[in-house]
Amino acid sequence: MLLDTPSLYFRAFYGVPESVTSPDGMPVNAVRGLLDMIATLVRQHSPAQIVACMDADWRPEFRVAAIPSYKAHRVASGDEEQVPDTLAPQVPVIEEVLDALGVARVGVAGYEADDVIGTYAIAATSAVDIVTGDRDLFQLVDDEKPCRALYTVRGIRNLQIVDEAFVREKYGIPGRAYADFATLRGDPSDGLPGVAGIGDKTAAALITRFGSLSALLAALDDGGAEGFPAGARNKLAAARDYLEVAPAVVRVAHDVPVPDVDITLPAAPRDPERLVALSEKYGLDGPLGRLLAVLA
Repeated sequence: MLLDTPSLYFRAFYGVPESVTSPDGMPVNAVRGLLDMIATLVRQHSPAQIVACMDADWRPEFRVAAIPSYKAHRVASGDEEQVPDTLAPQVPVIEEVLDALGVARVGVAGYEADDVIGTYAIAATSAVDIVTGDRDLFQLVDDEKPCRALYTVRGIRNLQIVDEAFVREKYGIPGRAYADFATLRGDPSDGLPGVAGIGDKTAAALITRFGSLSALLAALDDGGAEGFPAGARNKLAAARDYLEVAPAVVRVAHDVPVPDVDITLPAAPRDPERLVALSEKYGLDGPLGRLLAVLA
Protein backbone atom coordinates (compact mmCIF):
# COMPACT_ATOMS: atom_id res chain seq x y z
CA MET A 1 0.00 0.00 0.00
CA LEU A 2 1.49 3.29 -1.17
CA LEU A 3 0.11 6.39 0.53
CA ASP A 4 0.07 9.71 -1.31
CA THR A 5 0.63 11.28 2.09
CA PRO A 6 0.37 14.99 1.12
CA SER A 7 -2.93 14.29 -0.64
CA LEU A 8 -4.21 12.50 2.46
CA TYR A 9 -3.13 15.05 5.05
CA PHE A 10 -4.59 17.90 2.99
CA ARG A 11 -7.85 15.96 2.83
CA ALA A 12 -7.70 15.34 6.59
CA PHE A 13 -7.01 19.02 7.24
CA TYR A 14 -10.11 20.12 5.35
CA GLY A 15 -12.24 17.22 6.59
CA VAL A 16 -11.62 17.54 10.33
CA PRO A 17 -12.45 20.83 12.12
CA GLU A 18 -9.55 23.05 13.17
CA SER A 19 -11.18 23.19 16.58
CA VAL A 20 -9.56 19.78 17.18
CA THR A 21 -6.43 20.87 19.03
CA SER A 22 -3.60 19.64 21.21
CA PRO A 23 -3.57 20.41 24.97
CA ASP A 24 -1.68 23.64 24.26
CA GLY A 25 -4.19 24.77 21.62
CA MET A 26 -2.32 23.85 18.43
CA PRO A 27 -4.62 22.50 15.68
CA VAL A 28 -3.96 18.78 15.11
CA ASN A 29 -6.89 18.05 12.79
CA ALA A 30 -4.62 16.89 9.95
CA VAL A 31 -2.57 14.67 12.26
CA ARG A 32 -5.58 13.00 13.85
CA GLY A 33 -7.42 12.71 10.55
CA LEU A 34 -4.47 11.06 8.82
CA LEU A 35 -3.99 8.53 11.62
CA ASP A 36 -7.65 7.55 11.43
CA MET A 37 -7.37 7.27 7.65
CA ILE A 38 -4.43 4.87 7.96
CA ALA A 39 -6.30 2.82 10.56
CA THR A 40 -9.30 2.52 8.24
CA LEU A 41 -7.13 1.59 5.26
CA VAL A 42 -5.22 -1.08 7.16
CA ARG A 43 -8.40 -2.53 8.64
CA GLN A 44 -10.17 -2.68 5.26
CA HIS A 45 -7.30 -3.77 3.02
CA SER A 46 -4.76 -5.56 5.28
CA PRO A 47 -1.57 -4.60 3.43
CA ALA A 48 1.58 -6.58 4.23
CA GLN A 49 3.72 -3.55 3.41
CA ILE A 50 3.04 0.17 3.56
CA VAL A 51 4.94 3.30 2.53
CA ALA A 52 3.98 6.86 3.44
CA CYS A 53 5.33 8.64 0.35
CA MET A 54 6.27 12.28 0.86
CA ASP A 55 7.05 15.39 -1.19
CA ALA A 56 10.73 16.11 -0.62
CA ASP A 57 10.28 18.61 -3.46
CA TRP A 58 6.73 19.62 -4.31
CA ARG A 59 7.79 21.40 -7.54
CA PRO A 60 10.88 19.62 -8.91
CA GLU A 61 13.31 21.59 -11.03
CA PHE A 62 13.24 19.10 -13.90
CA ARG A 63 9.50 19.69 -14.32
CA VAL A 64 9.75 23.48 -14.00
CA ALA A 65 12.60 23.55 -16.53
CA ALA A 66 10.36 21.74 -19.03
CA ILE A 67 7.20 23.76 -18.33
CA PRO A 68 7.77 26.92 -16.23
CA SER A 69 4.05 27.23 -15.45
CA TYR A 70 4.09 23.91 -13.57
CA LYS A 71 2.35 24.59 -10.24
CA ALA A 72 3.44 28.24 -10.52
CA HIS A 73 0.03 29.44 -9.32
CA ARG A 74 0.57 27.58 -6.03
CA VAL A 75 3.85 29.27 -5.13
CA ALA A 76 3.66 31.37 -1.97
CA SER A 77 7.14 32.90 -2.17
CA GLY A 78 10.49 31.63 -3.43
CA ASP A 79 10.12 27.87 -3.68
CA GLU A 80 7.54 27.56 -0.90
CA GLU A 81 4.12 26.06 -1.57
CA GLN A 82 0.96 27.79 -0.46
CA VAL A 83 -0.04 25.80 2.61
CA PRO A 84 -2.59 26.93 5.23
CA ASP A 85 -0.86 28.48 8.24
CA THR A 86 -2.43 25.96 10.59
CA LEU A 87 -1.47 22.96 8.43
CA ALA A 88 2.23 23.68 7.95
CA PRO A 89 3.20 23.08 11.63
CA GLN A 90 1.34 19.76 11.59
CA VAL A 91 3.47 18.19 8.84
CA PRO A 92 6.57 17.71 11.06
CA VAL A 93 4.32 16.21 13.73
CA ILE A 94 2.92 13.76 11.17
CA GLU A 95 6.47 12.79 10.22
CA GLU A 96 7.50 12.27 13.85
CA VAL A 97 4.46 10.16 14.63
CA LEU A 98 4.91 7.96 11.54
CA ASP A 99 8.56 7.43 12.46
CA ALA A 100 7.74 6.50 16.05
CA LEU A 101 5.07 4.09 14.79
CA GLY A 102 7.51 2.45 12.40
CA VAL A 103 5.50 3.26 9.27
CA ALA A 104 8.05 3.67 6.47
CA ARG A 105 8.18 7.32 5.42
CA VAL A 106 9.99 7.97 2.15
CA GLY A 107 10.73 11.23 0.40
CA VAL A 108 13.66 11.75 -1.97
CA ALA A 109 15.33 15.10 -2.70
CA GLY A 110 14.30 16.48 -6.09
CA TYR A 111 11.15 14.38 -6.39
CA GLU A 112 7.47 14.49 -5.51
CA ALA A 113 5.55 11.84 -3.61
CA ASP A 114 4.06 10.77 -6.97
CA ASP A 115 7.54 9.83 -8.20
CA VAL A 116 8.28 7.78 -5.08
CA ILE A 117 4.95 6.02 -5.59
CA GLY A 118 5.74 5.36 -9.24
CA THR A 119 9.12 3.86 -8.39
CA TYR A 120 7.73 1.52 -5.74
CA ALA A 121 4.74 0.56 -7.88
CA ILE A 122 6.81 -0.36 -10.93
CA ALA A 123 9.36 -2.32 -8.88
CA ALA A 124 6.78 -4.22 -6.82
CA THR A 125 6.51 -7.95 -7.39
CA SER A 126 3.09 -8.27 -5.76
CA ALA A 127 -0.25 -6.47 -5.86
CA VAL A 128 -0.17 -2.71 -5.21
CA ASP A 129 -2.78 -0.30 -3.87
CA ILE A 130 -2.10 3.43 -4.31
CA VAL A 131 -4.17 5.62 -1.99
CA THR A 132 -4.57 9.09 -3.48
CA GLY A 133 -6.87 11.96 -4.31
CA ASP A 134 -4.74 12.79 -7.38
CA ARG A 135 -5.89 11.54 -10.79
CA ASP A 136 -2.32 11.81 -12.13
CA LEU A 137 -1.58 8.49 -10.46
CA PHE A 138 -4.21 6.74 -12.58
CA GLN A 139 -1.36 6.36 -15.10
CA LEU A 140 0.05 3.58 -12.89
CA VAL A 141 -2.97 1.27 -12.91
CA ASP A 142 -2.04 -2.10 -14.34
CA ASP A 143 -4.39 -5.08 -14.23
CA GLU A 144 -1.56 -7.55 -14.84
CA LYS A 145 0.45 -6.67 -11.72
CA PRO A 146 -2.20 -5.83 -10.41
CA CYS A 147 -1.79 -2.18 -9.45
CA ARG A 148 -4.86 -0.09 -8.73
CA ALA A 149 -5.63 3.30 -7.25
CA LEU A 150 -7.88 3.72 -4.23
CA TYR A 151 -9.28 7.15 -5.09
CA THR A 152 -10.40 9.24 -2.12
CA VAL A 153 -12.77 11.58 -3.97
CA ARG A 154 -15.79 10.12 -2.09
CA GLY A 155 -14.01 9.73 1.23
CA ILE A 156 -11.71 7.21 2.84
CA ARG A 157 -14.59 4.93 3.84
CA ASN A 158 -16.06 4.96 0.35
CA LEU A 159 -13.01 4.63 -1.88
CA GLN A 160 -13.37 4.50 -5.65
CA ILE A 161 -11.44 1.50 -6.95
CA VAL A 162 -9.60 2.59 -10.09
CA ASP A 163 -8.38 -0.15 -12.43
CA GLU A 164 -8.01 -0.29 -16.19
CA ALA A 165 -11.73 -0.91 -16.67
CA PHE A 166 -12.54 2.22 -14.65
CA VAL A 167 -10.15 4.32 -16.77
CA ARG A 168 -11.66 2.97 -20.01
CA GLU A 169 -15.21 3.62 -18.85
CA LYS A 170 -14.56 7.03 -17.27
CA TYR A 171 -12.34 8.56 -19.94
CA GLY A 172 -12.90 6.46 -23.05
CA ILE A 173 -9.21 5.62 -23.44
CA PRO A 174 -7.04 2.49 -23.16
CA GLY A 175 -6.66 1.51 -19.54
CA ARG A 176 -2.99 2.46 -19.24
CA ALA A 177 -3.10 5.62 -21.34
CA TYR A 178 -4.02 8.20 -18.71
CA ALA A 179 -0.69 10.08 -18.85
CA ASP A 180 -0.93 10.60 -22.63
CA PHE A 181 -4.56 11.67 -22.30
CA ALA A 182 -3.69 14.15 -19.53
CA THR A 183 -0.82 15.57 -21.58
CA LEU A 184 -3.17 16.45 -24.43
CA ARG A 185 -6.01 17.70 -22.25
CA GLY A 186 -3.85 19.60 -19.76
CA ASP A 187 -4.48 20.14 -16.08
CA PRO A 188 -5.09 23.69 -14.81
CA SER A 189 -4.68 22.53 -11.20
CA ASP A 190 -1.02 21.76 -11.98
CA GLY A 191 -0.44 24.62 -14.40
CA LEU A 192 -0.25 22.31 -17.42
CA PRO A 193 -1.68 24.10 -20.46
CA GLY A 194 -2.46 21.10 -22.65
CA VAL A 195 -3.08 21.57 -26.36
CA ALA A 196 -5.20 24.64 -27.04
CA GLY A 197 -8.59 23.61 -28.37
CA ILE A 198 -8.20 19.93 -27.44
CA GLY A 199 -10.67 18.95 -24.74
CA ASP A 200 -11.48 15.66 -23.06
CA LYS A 201 -13.44 14.14 -25.95
CA THR A 202 -10.92 14.99 -28.65
CA ALA A 203 -8.00 13.92 -26.46
CA ALA A 204 -9.72 10.59 -25.80
CA ALA A 205 -10.49 10.10 -29.49
CA LEU A 206 -6.88 10.79 -30.46
CA ILE A 207 -5.36 8.46 -27.88
CA THR A 208 -7.86 5.73 -28.74
CA ARG A 209 -7.18 6.12 -32.46
CA PHE A 210 -3.39 6.17 -32.27
CA GLY A 211 -2.84 4.17 -29.08
CA SER A 212 -0.18 6.42 -27.57
CA LEU A 213 1.15 9.95 -27.68
CA SER A 214 4.35 8.81 -29.39
CA ALA A 215 2.37 7.12 -32.17
CA LEU A 216 0.19 10.22 -32.52
CA LEU A 217 3.27 12.45 -32.90
CA ALA A 218 4.75 10.09 -35.47
CA ALA A 219 1.52 10.36 -37.50
CA LEU A 220 1.58 14.13 -37.09
CA ASP A 221 5.13 14.29 -38.42
CA ASP A 222 4.21 12.10 -41.40
CA GLY A 223 2.06 14.98 -42.63
CA GLY A 224 -1.15 13.12 -43.36
CA ALA A 225 -4.57 14.07 -42.02
CA GLU A 226 -5.92 10.52 -41.70
CA GLY A 227 -7.22 9.68 -38.25
CA PHE A 228 -7.25 13.26 -36.98
CA PRO A 229 -10.60 14.82 -36.04
CA ALA A 230 -11.46 17.98 -37.95
CA GLY A 231 -9.13 20.81 -37.01
CA ALA A 232 -7.15 18.70 -34.54
CA ARG A 233 -4.10 18.28 -36.75
CA ASN A 234 -3.41 22.02 -36.93
CA LYS A 235 -3.93 22.43 -33.20
CA LEU A 236 -1.48 19.63 -32.46
CA ALA A 237 1.07 21.02 -34.91
CA ALA A 238 0.87 24.41 -33.20
CA ALA A 239 1.55 22.73 -29.85
CA ARG A 240 4.43 20.55 -31.10
CA ASP A 241 7.02 22.15 -28.80
CA TYR A 242 4.77 21.62 -25.78
CA LEU A 243 4.16 18.00 -26.73
CA GLU A 244 7.91 17.36 -26.85
CA VAL A 245 8.51 18.39 -23.23
CA ALA A 246 5.18 17.71 -21.51
CA PRO A 247 5.55 13.93 -21.08
CA ALA A 248 8.56 14.46 -18.79
CA VAL A 249 6.31 16.60 -16.59
CA VAL A 250 3.15 14.50 -16.65
CA ARG A 251 4.69 11.05 -16.29
CA VAL A 252 5.73 10.05 -12.79
CA ALA A 253 9.33 8.96 -12.42
CA HIS A 254 10.04 5.23 -12.21
CA ASP A 255 13.69 5.41 -11.19
CA VAL A 256 13.82 7.46 -7.99
CA PRO A 257 16.74 6.39 -5.75
CA VAL A 258 14.53 5.32 -2.86
CA PRO A 259 16.38 4.33 0.33
CA ASP A 260 16.62 0.75 1.50
CA VAL A 261 14.10 0.79 4.34
CA ASP A 262 11.86 -1.80 5.92
CA ILE A 263 8.37 -1.25 4.54
CA THR A 264 6.71 -4.09 6.45
CA LEU A 265 3.51 -3.02 8.16
CA PRO A 266 4.52 -2.66 11.81
CA ALA A 267 2.72 -4.81 14.37
CA ALA A 268 4.00 -2.65 17.24
CA PRO A 269 5.56 0.82 17.52
CA ARG A 270 9.21 1.22 16.61
CA ASP A 271 9.75 3.74 19.44
CA PRO A 272 7.02 3.29 22.08
CA GLU A 273 8.43 5.89 24.48
CA ARG A 274 8.61 8.55 21.79
CA LEU A 275 5.10 7.68 20.65
CA VAL A 276 3.75 8.10 24.19
CA ALA A 277 5.46 11.49 24.47
CA LEU A 278 4.02 12.64 21.15
CA SER A 279 0.58 11.36 22.08
CA GLU A 280 0.61 13.29 25.36
CA LYS A 281 1.99 16.47 23.80
CA TYR A 282 -0.48 16.61 20.92
CA GLY A 283 -3.50 14.84 22.41
CA LEU A 284 -3.44 11.86 20.04
CA ASP A 285 -4.58 9.08 22.40
CA GLY A 286 -7.79 8.34 20.50
CA PRO A 287 -6.51 8.01 16.91
CA LEU A 288 -3.25 6.35 18.00
CA GLY A 289 -5.17 3.85 20.10
CA ARG A 290 -7.39 3.00 17.14
CA LEU A 291 -4.43 2.62 14.78
CA LEU A 292 -2.35 0.55 17.21
CA ALA A 293 -5.30 -1.78 17.78
CA VAL A 294 -5.59 -2.38 14.03
CA LEU A 295 -1.83 -2.91 13.65
CA ALA A 296 -1.74 -5.38 16.53
